[in-house]
Amino acid sequence: CCLDSNVFILQNFFQKLSYQSLITLKTSPELNVVSIEAKKINSLLGRFDKKRRRRKLNTALTAESAEFLLNKPSAIQSESKKLGEEIQALLNHKSAREKTIIENLKSNKTAQVREFCEWVTRQECKRGNVKFGSCKKLHFRKLIHSHTDTSLGDCSFLNTCFHMDTCKYVHYAIDEDDQRVHMRRQHREAMNTRAKNSAAMLVSDSKSLAITATTITPPQWIQCDIRKLDKDVIGKFTVIMADPPWDIHMELPYGTMTDDEMRNMGVETVQDDGFIFLWVTGRAVELGRELLAIWGYDRVDDIIWVKTNQLQRLIRTGRTGHWINHGKEHCLVGVKGNPKNFNRGLDCDLIVSEVRDTSHKPDEIYGMIERLSPGTRKLELFGREHNTQNNWLTLGNQLDGVHLEWEDVKQKYFARYGMSLPF
Repeated sequence: CCLDSNVFILQNFFQKLSYQSLITLKTSPELNVVSIEAKKINSLLGRFDKKRRRRKLNTALTAESAEFLLNKPSAIQSESKKLGEEIQALLNHKSAREKTIIENLKSNKTAQVREFCEWVTRQECKRGNVKFGSCKKLHFRKLIHSHTDTSLGDCSFLNTCFHMDTCKYVHYAIDEDDQRVHMRRQHREAMNTRAKNSAAMLVSDSKSLAITATTITPPQWIQCDIRKLDKDVIGKFTVIMADPPWDIHMELPYGTMTDDEMRNMGVETVQDDGFIFLWVTGRAVELGRELLAIWGYDRVDDIIWVKTNQLQRLIRTGRTGHWINHGKEHCLVGVKGNPKNFNRGLDCDLIVSEVRDTSHKPDEIYGMIERLSPGTRKLELFGREHNTQNNWLTLGNQLDGVHLEWEDVKQKYFARYGMSLPF
């Protein structure tokens, strides 16, 4: 039955092709195909294939159109997006007050940072840089000694290496020729700047801006054991910065303090309203946040110092870190009370700077703090000689004696301690 049905379908199909003059049939005694019009059949198949492709394309276009319509925002959504963009543009636009603050706090030309050449040495710069003659960046020179094996490559610690006198790896120093040229250029720029600008910085509206022609106080310091110092003698400060000797369970070239000694330092007594900048190590991050709360601060920010080596490359073999080599350090920022006359949004929370001696923090932090709170009294805890700065009082047991400029602090200190040191 099934076979008869298939035969009938084939006969019917061949009859249709015969009616269209595509084939010639002979019907007796059996149905036979005598001839085939190949050109006509190929043409018919071509037209059929085109229709099939067109139908598929139309289907795809319909699907794409539907998806486009579904994804297209409505008029309300478009209007809302446009309004949001306008609000964002207004928020990002600096006001006249902000522009004035930035302009007045901007470094002079003589204080510009000089870039290091990416080719490192003058020889490499000359070989690889087509514009070598116009390269005004600083270069290094290789320090090759009798014990140096150049095949070993660069020392991982470079200028912070503890064994430079015997280390077989290559070390570097800044090229003296570049330094001399740079110093002459700086001198010329300084002379031009002095001729053009007045010594005092004048501000048109000192009441509305957190910047005035302030008096700069020379650096001050007290050699002391901070744990034993009577904090009442030094008064109150707008900004405090501390780099505590955390007990990080490593051999260090200075003494450390226990966590409880940190908690009981009495930092809360030297500030009513202002900011604190607390440097922390990996282990001390959580303890640092706890200390800010104990001392009465709200943590509002973190500054990250990304460490580079002498050649301005990221450090990958640092000396700290129990599990992973540390190439960065954190400084927690806290706020207490209701500080006034400070500047927002002038700096970012990232410092990229070269590593120097143990625990020697980047100098850029002082500029950031001065721009945040210009001309105010500032206190640094656990400082050393290289930390002393204008408008700062530095406390630490590695300083040399006592030097004070503020008359009120002078009177209180000498009334309390005389000529002795608070140890």
